[in-house]
Amino acid sequence: MVKQGRILKGIGGFYYVEAEGMIYECKARGVFRRRGTTPLAGDWVQISADRDTGAIEEIFPRKNMLVRPPCANIDQMLLVASVCDPSPNLLVLDKMIAVAEDQGIEPVLVISKADLQPADTLMSIYQTVGIQAVAVSSVSGCGIGRIKELLAGKISVFTGNSGVGKSTLLNSISPHFRQETGDISAKLGRGKHTTRQVELLKLPGGGYAADTPGFSTMDMERYNIVKKEHLQHCFREMEPYIGQCRFSSCSHTCEKDCAVLEAVQRGKIARSRHESYKIMYEQVKDKKEWERK
Repeated sequence: MVKQGRILKGIGGFYYVEAEGMIYECKARGVFRRRGTTPLAGDWVQISADRDTGAIEEIFPRKNMLVRPPCANIDQMLLVASVCDPSPNLLVLDKMIAVAEDQGIEPVLVISKADLQPADTLMSIYQTVGIQAVAVSSVSGCGIGRIKELLAGKISVFTGNSGVGKSTLLNSISPHFRQETGDISAKLGRGKHTTRQVELLKLPGGGYAADTPGFSTMDMERYNIVKKEHLQHCFREMEPYIGQCRFSSCSHTCEKDCAVLEAVQRGKIARSRHESYKIMYEQVKDKKEWERK
């Protein structure tokens, strides 16, 4: 029986596909290995199924893909940063936003611990350029309703350094999240196989959250490198000025008559964002293609 569905998890050579309200344990055909293609959580696939097992016959084209955490077809990336304790690292935030923009994933800034300190300054930096920013508090419940609205019907991945409250945020979204995670994991065979990988977890209000065990923002920085020629387009506030510089090859870091630098001087582009851009440009300008593998 041929069915279409989404891979929720892949582990130990088995892929768990949700199709027509059921979960099927599938193996991938050898043709994918010969092509050098690995099925990923989030992939939309066609399977041949018999009862609750099957085989992956086709992987449909991906709209995007992250190397690490390995997942595909992500709608949005929720970047969790705490307003204090630890203080937000704007360079790390801007790197993660650039990765999202490069892959066509909508970035959403979630500022946690808003009950401890106002988040207005941080929010304004990103809201000004059209990036959604939501201040939340797991203590007061502030902003949790808005996050639930944003998650509904979408596939979302959460990222953020340790201590910023990602787990607490998920538990605030659904008080039974841990229990639901355990129930789904039991169905998907955790314990049957050993190494944990990315897993899509169904949320109470619809949509999925990518559970990324052992994943850190450093992994994303290392494995999802934005190419030099794409970087300027990953800072959406720079777009209106691209092509207006004196030199067509302008790097927007130090050149004369650079429209981007002039916009920074006029306060049209936040200095913190441009500083992040310059640091990122220096890091990738001489990077060879083989170093991105």
